[in-house]
Amino acid sequence: MGGFESLPVELIAEILGELNLTSLVLVSYLSRRLHTIASDSSLNPWRRPILRNMHHTGGAPYEPCLKTLSVRHTVPRHNWVEILSLARAEWLLFEATLPRLKEWEWEECFKRRFLPSWRKWKKEDGTWQGTFLKILHRVWHRANTSCTSDEAWTRYIVLRRNGVANELQSASRNFEPVVIFDDLKLQNNLDHLPTRVRLVVELIDIRIIALGVLNKPRGPTSVNSNARLFLHPPGIENEMAEVAPATIPPDDNGMAAADRVDHPPQFIGDIHQIYRNMTHPLPARCHANYPFFTPSGEDKRWMIKDDLEEEGMQWVGPLMITAQLVGPRTKEPTTSDTLQDWDLVDGAGRSQYASLTWPDLAAIAPWLEILKKIDGPGLGNE
Repeated sequence: MGGFESLPVELIAEILGELNLTSLVLVSYLSRRLHTIASDSSLNPWRRPILRNMHHTGGAPYEPCLKTLSVRHTVPRHNWVEILSLARAEWLLFEATLPRLKEWEWEECFKRRFLPSWRKWKKEDGTWQGTFLKILHRVWHRANTSCTSDEAWTRYIVLRRNGVANELQSASRNFEPVVIFDDLKLQNNLDHLPTRVRLVVELIDIRIIALGVLNKPRGPTSVNSNARLFLHPPGIENEMAEVAPATIPPDDNGMAAADRVDHPPQFIGDIHQIYRNMTHPLPARCHANYPFFTPSGEDKRWMIKDDLEEEGMQWVGPLMITAQLVGPRTKEPTTSDTLQDWDLVDGAGRSQYASLTWPDLAAIAPWLEILKKIDGPGLGNE
């Protein structure tokens, strides 16, 4: 032990970070030096084993000692900001011993975990801790039951091809995005085309889903350029595949891909100077790099077949964006191993939704420029 403790503190902390939580708890009490290193918030050897627990897949249980970690003074308090932001809701509500955090720390947890529009639930005389736990229980309850008493109306956003967007609402009890989008297709003479569903980004408790129509348009007027900008941020590509826009065939009017209105501009320089990783709210691990590509197998914004993105088709007509609650069965595979397209909305655990409003869209896609925002129906032509 003497030889190990003679190592530089940074190296000791690095080695301790490779232990599981149970072992780290024991080691932190073996000597005064190890206790001091484990308690140092700047070294923080607890972060990696905590994140390994948070990233357990398939509902695998956390280490038993995690639930009482808050009573140990060797664990820096700021680790609980990440735990509260990433841990499963039912574990936080019914198993964990929660720490005493400052009000600003609870606010940070709220902003990392939930959509921006949900901050409206905080009352003027309420605390961020109380609001966080209230919303967490509400999300857990909604994801596990069909109860909609806490939110009678579910809001969603529709991006239209003329650069206009609508924030609309429908009764939560009968909220079915596919049925709503079928009506939108009928209004735009697109009911003969199949509905396509895309998973945009997954958060801890919800995932953002888009419903639209792909087609080879006869002209640029029917192309929804904002739909492509939302799903495929200009300059960001799937790093696992190489797709040359020149390989996309011309449309029926002979318009080449490079001349289409939705063709993304070419950025010169570091793309990381244009986009930033989303942190408020915080994406789930399967979309950790969002808006950049995450090689997790679940980031399927780029649907590529035969070297053609979206089979050479373009998004036409309206694009509906909604927030689906993630429950215990939401990610169970049905017809395929990877949830994409209809598997995202068809099956057990995929029928509960929450409201998505303008502040949420701005947080998810800050690069998106909307010419006119309309609360309610309308085309923005007046």
